Amino acid sequence: MKQLEIYLDKDIDTELIKSKKIAVIGFGSQGYGQSMNLKDSGCDVVLGLRLGGQSDTKAKDYGFRTMSIEDAVKYADIVQILIPDEIQAQVYEKQIKPYMRAGQYLMFSHGFNIHFKKIVPPADINVIMVAPKGPGHTVRSEYQQGKGVPCLVAVEQNPSGDALDVALSYASAIGAGRAGILETNFREETETDLFGEQTVICGGVAALIKAGFDVLVSAGYSPYMAYLEVCHEMKLIVDLINQGGLNDMRYSISNTAEYGDMTRGSRLIDDSVKDEMKRILKDIQSGAFADEFLNEINGDRSLFNALRADNQNHLMEKVGAEIRSKFIWNRDNRIIDRTRN
Repeated sequence: MKQLEIYLDKDIDTELIKSKKIAVIGFGSQGYGQSMNLKDSGCDVVLGLRLGGQSDTKAKDYGFRTMSIEDAVKYADIVQILIPDEIQAQVYEKQIKPYMRAGQYLMFSHGFNIHFKKIVPPADINVIMVAPKGPGHTVRSEYQQGKGVPCLVAVEQNPSGDALDVALSYASAIGAGRAGILETNFREETETDLFGEQTVICGGVAALIKAGFDVLVSAGYSPYMAYLEVCHEMKLIVDLINQGGLNDMRYSISNTAEYGDMTRGSRLIDDSVKDEMKRILKDIQSGAFADEFLNEINGDRSLFNALRADNQNHLMEKVGAEIRSKFIWNRDNRIIDRTRN
């Protein structure tokens, strides 16, 4: 195993990024978080957006200079594409590629379209990745607290010879150098990220929480108690894991909880679950998932919309919303404000 190397601000030319003009394409979660941090770090940043749209209005409210995507590409040295994966290739072909010039830096925060060759830039374009390991709203909130979100950087094409230095300097400007930056490659980031999302941190956790809630409610327990036990406490436990791994979590919980954890957890997550994880990983590695996703999301979205509606209407979501609305502690310092970011 290669020795771990972590880059911090002290290891990075933090002024390099300030010599570059940056165009951030998109103002969703990552577009908001990254562009706000870049601006506060003293960078020259513009936003490439659909002028007159909702994102354009929000960005201007924050004091950003906005342009059409085409004009932003012409203006910038670095073009950071932060629109959804499913529309990146189309936008790139029509509004970005025709206006790029040799030596520019094309940047991504997820390797999906480069790794699966949905976007194939010319050889004279630097292709880099700066991928915060957290949602854009958290990238922003951590930065505002003087902290940062750990980040991955990668270089796919490097005709200018300084692509890694530029990626590191950009990562520092969004706050990652305060936490730690790791170098990887597009393939590894893409495949491990999709696997983690599908089997553990999103798909796995969401399915486990819902299953636990359903079992308790069907056994006659109060939906409110079920929510508190299988959903609300999840965040508190994950905070302990995030701080010091499973060992810190087990140090903090009771002996009763630790014994139940170690003797019952493996009854749920057994070899059959690992076998299914391996099948999911193969679908990711082969590109089958990427094609399935793009066909669905760029088609009629019937499956996607039905699944989304089913999850949004689950009893646990209604119970959780009621509980959260009455908890005083949940009203301050909200990371997400859908009206503004």
